Amino acid sequence: MTTLPPPTARKLGLVIDLDICVGCHACAVACKEWNDGGSFGPLPDSDPYGAEPDGVWFNRIHSYEVQGFGIGDSGIAGKPRVGKRESGIEKAGAAHKSPCASSIPHSPLPIPVATQTVHFPRSCLHCETPACVTVCPTGASYKRAEDGIVLVDEDKCIGCQLCAWACPYGAREFSAKRGVMQKCTLCVDRIYNETLEPADRQPACVKACPTRARHFGDLGDADSDVSKLVAERGGYALMPELGYQPVNRYLPPRPRRDASQPKPTSHPELPDEMPMPPLLRWIDRVLSR
Repeated sequence: MTTLPPPTARKLGLVIDLDICVGCHACAVACKEWNDGGSFGPLPDSDPYGAEPDGVWFNRIHSYEVQGFGIGDSGIAGKPRVGKRESGIEKAGAAHKSPCASSIPHSPLPIPVATQTVHFPRSCLHCETPACVTVCPTGASYKRAEDGIVLVDEDKCIGCQLCAWACPYGAREFSAKRGVMQKCTLCVDRIYNETLEPADRQPACVKACPTRARHFGDLGDADSDVSKLVAERGGYALMPELGYQPVNRYLPPRPRRDASQPKPTSHPELPDEMPMPPLLRWIDRVLSR
């Protein structure tokens, strides 16, 4: 079995904001495009235009509906009610922990009361003690000592899929055409590519996100931008109780106003000291809507 390197101070990873992710799949497509022709490609597809398309995707987006309870009801630990669109998150092994409620015990943010759709991006979390590495019989799965990134050496991989069974997050992808396991690499062939401009040395998914819901940096540095963002927003690790210490963090959705709550009262208009011309009154009414 494969051994892990000593813990390092540098921990590169992603911070994903579930509040502003719109589920557009731009990150997944950009990831597929970059890695399909990159050092860790290709990422083959099976029957892409048929009735049951399948393929290798390092990043997958799952959408589901969740309803929690407000602080006045049951506090931050209130259990959510998850709708039928939960199937994707179940594959990630997180069906019993909603990112909007009980899985963020240290978040100061209230739990969303109104039912809302949450888009949950899923990829490798680059754990500090990844089971996928220690279970590998050939050393194909390994964790880099210099930055904590978990990778697969395809020359050593025999396709036994033990790592896929060991990963509780469903982050491993088996390529039946190639007979090897593949996974998110944090675009290691991009972030260290000195031929690119410094601003472009980020994972493809981060660069492609139109809402800036994805952030990349050193989560081992408390003064980094990503660490400050996690501290400010109450970011959390996925299923920390398993003990694998994932590096990636998720930022919880902010609460939405429930339809049952009264709308903010509008202040009555004060009478004008001088009457306005009819045209200006019409324009004022249109702009005040």
